[in-house]
Amino acid sequence: MPTTKTKASKAQGAAKARTEKESGALKELFVDSLKDILWAEKHLTKSLKKMAKAATSEQLKTAFEEHLTQTENQITRLESVFESIGEKATAKKCDAMEGLIKEAEELIEETEDGTEVRDVALIAAAQKVEHYEIATYGTLRSLAGTLGFTEAQALLEETLNEEKETDVLLTELAENSINEEASAE
Repeated sequence: MPTTKTKASKAQGAAKARTEKESGALKELFVDSLKDILWAEKHLTKSLKKMAKAATSEQLKTAFEEHLTQTENQITRLESVFESIGEKATAKKCDAMEGLIKEAEELIEETEDGTEVRDVALIAAAQKVEHYEIATYGTLRSLAGTLGFTEAQALLEETLNEEKETDVLLTELAENSINEEASAE
């Protein structure tokens, strides 16, 4: 008959195995999400070029061009995140970003060239992308912390802050001029 000490030891061993299995699954989810956002960022660079070209407002064009440069830096930062956790930086198709990009391209086609209404539509599309990125980077940052990936967590925090700043900038552009100009058309 097993002793109380043996039962406790078995229970601790089972709990440890379960924790290791869950930790492995959590890391797998983390890496899979990193692959997803890497694909998203790479494809966003193409869309940002189109959005900048389609924008009427010089301020909005500039915002898209600056965010393109920022996104290229974020891709490099994501590659550093992969490296910091000992994983190869590979991308996996992101259905969510694909849909958001498609929607932005449809808005460009459906709105009249050279109008503020198009700029309003572009801002709306861009903010949907920003909100997706904010949610993704916030989750990734938290998971990195949970998994003990402190370097990855700091890198992801940096990108999260940039995405939040871009969202604020787009809101300011909309509220300080573009929405009003569009309503006067």
